[in-house]
Order: sequence, then structure tokens, then C-alpha cells
Amino acid sequence: MTASSSGARHATAVAGTIATAFVWGASFAAMKFILQAGLSVGAMLTVRFGIGTVCLGLLLAVLQVRPRWPEVRDGLVLGVILTIVFWLQAGGLVTTTTTKSGFITGLYVLFTPMASVLLGHRLRIAHALGALVATGGLFLLVRTPGASLGGWNSGDSLTLACAVGCGFHIAYTGIFSRRSSGWVLAFTQVATLACLSLAITAFLPAPHGFQTARAALAAPGVWTSLLYLGVLATSLAFYLMSTLQAHLGSTEAAILYSLEPVFTALLAMTGWVPGIRERLSPLQLLGGAIILGAMILAEVGPRWMARFGDARPELDG
Repeated sequence: MTASSSGARHATAVAGTIATAFVWGASFAAMKFILQAGLSVGAMLTVRFGIGTVCLGLLLAVLQVRPRWPEVRDGLVLGVILTIVFWLQAGGLVTTTTTKSGFITGLYVLFTPMASVLLGHRLRIAHALGALVATGGLFLLVRTPGASLGGWNSGDSLTLACAVGCGFHIAYTGIFSRRSSGWVLAFTQVATLACLSLAITAFLPAPHGFQTARAALAAPGVWTSLLYLGVLATSLAFYLMSTLQAHLGSTEAAILYSLEPVFTALLAMTGWVPGIRERLSPLQLLGGAIILGAMILAEVGPRWMARFGDARPELDG
């Protein structure tokens, strides 16, 4: 592969990852809207990822992709991690705001390099600095001056645990995407989450199971939100993630994904989902700007440092 070809693939991966962050950023308001309509966490995840499974399954059939067991195994590992992540995130959304959920989830920008190191990867200095800078920005975005514990609640704690899981999911995706088909990884992990959510929710008592699903699904706008989540935020986004991350380091990908809470906040301010409209303080806006700076640092830093003798491979960590 030539240097220009490698550079073009990397640029495409960066653009696609930012697009994925935007789609996911918009998904927080959609999930909050669905939960407020009365659909339980388990029912929402079952329907959302059920739609995603059908879409990706049809594409696999059309493209005649034949999964190999090692690829399926990788997808199953990602699917189990993803199930934990989304149950924690959706559970946290019940008691926290859309904007705070997006910001706290974005702390995976710090947990991803930690996970990568635990998995045996080296860490680039520029990426580590970018992660720390982005974390500082996220602190400004999350903090609520004058509130008890800075405004922290149980939903925030669940979301923080979700961010830790996200860090490991991104780190493992960076490993698996270089040896497995993006289509197979996307389908297997989405199908795993859908099946596990169905099994768990079926045994939960009201109102956490499927007991309120019929009435909630009949509410205006719920199916539109579910289709957005299932088709774009699941099928498309997880395919892009599973495919493009092969051309990015895990920490670099995490920095780019840290734009997700910025998009979450900006879209929540517009009120694009009925009943979900939130505002940011000047300090929170500053936090968003800091995250953008961290992304630039992660992208430009390795190239700048290479001029001073840093010859380590671009995909380390």
C-alpha cells in the first residue's frame, strides 16, 4: 500500500468516524424521548437492536457474506460488552439529562487508552495528551455549579460505568476490525445485544419488562425515533465503526468519538426531538471547544512529533 493510499484511507476513516459520532450524538435525545413515552429500557433496546439486526442481516444476504467462526466469535465478544454498555447507558438516561449522559459517556476518551494499554498496546504521547485535554473539557461540560455533588446522581454513576465499558469496546474493536469482516462484526454484536436484551426483559417485572410496550409504541413519534436508532444509529453506525477503525488507533478513534457529546449538546439545544430541549452555560460551551482542540491535537500531534524522531507506527494504541 502506498503512502498516499494509506493517507487517503486514514482521512476517510477520520471523516466516517466523525459522521458516526454525529449520528450517535443525535441518538441520545431520541432515546430519552422513547423512555419518556413509557417504553422500558429493555423493550427499547430489544426493538432498536432488533431493527438493526434485520437490516444488517438483509445486507449480509444481499452481499452474500459468509461469516467465519473466528469472526463470529469476535462479534460475540463485542456484543456482550455492548450489551452491558447500552443497558448502563439507557438505565442512566432515566434519571439524568440527555446532555449530561452524552458528556459522561464521552469520558471513554480517557478509558480507551487505559484499556488499550491493558491489552498490550503502546500509547502515543500526543494521543494521551489529547485524551487528558478532552477529559478536562468534559469536566466543564458535566459540572453543575451549586448543586449537591456538583449535580451528580445515580444515573450519572450508571453512565460513568457505561463509559468504562465503551473504552474496552473501542479498544477491542480496534483489534478485531483488523482481522475480521466489518459486516460480520457489526451484525454479530448487534444481534447478540438484541437477543440478550430480549431474554433479560422477558423476565423483568412491570414496569421494566414488556408490559407497557404496546401503549408506549402507539405514542406519536416513538416508531420514528426507533427507526432512526435502529437503521442509522445501529446498522450504519456500527458498520462504519467496525470497518473504519482498522485504519485508526484505538486512542485516536476515542478522541474523534469524543465529538459525540458535543453533537449531543448542540442538537439538544435545537430541540429537534419534541420535548427535549436543553441549554448550555458559557463554561459548558468552553468545554465543547476544548474537546475540539483535543481532537486536533490527536490528529496533528503524531505528524508533528514524527519530525522530531517519533517513528512509531501510526496505529499503535
